[in-house]
Amino acid sequence: MKISDIVKILNAKILYANDELLNREVNSACASDMMSDVLAYVKDQAVLITGLCNPQIVRTAEMMDMVCIVLVRGKIPDSATLELAKERNIAMLASPSRMFAACGILYEAGLKPEG
Repeated sequence: MKISDIVKILNAKILYANDELLNREVNSACASDMMSDVLAYVKDQAVLITGLCNPQIVRTAEMMDMVCIVLVRGKIPDSATLELAKERNIAMLASPSRMFAACGILYEAGLKPEG
């Protein structure tokens, strides 16, 4: 699935993504508001689904080689967080869906957890 597909499926607003990122294929995702869990348990996942809106989400995504962050519950990050995502070339989307619903919708559409 492409990041552009995630935008459509989740009715998400593109906060940052260039054409290269929108056309990037992603095969798996994880969802958490605890970045320590992402760092401890996540492997080989390209999309981070979270309700957090601080710079730590971008730093965590970068450390884990993730290419897309989906903010749920209509959250919008501050300008510093968005600027960091741009600098690190990590797509950032905002969806009105709640985390559980976003995960289910993406899973049903073919995006899987690791493994």
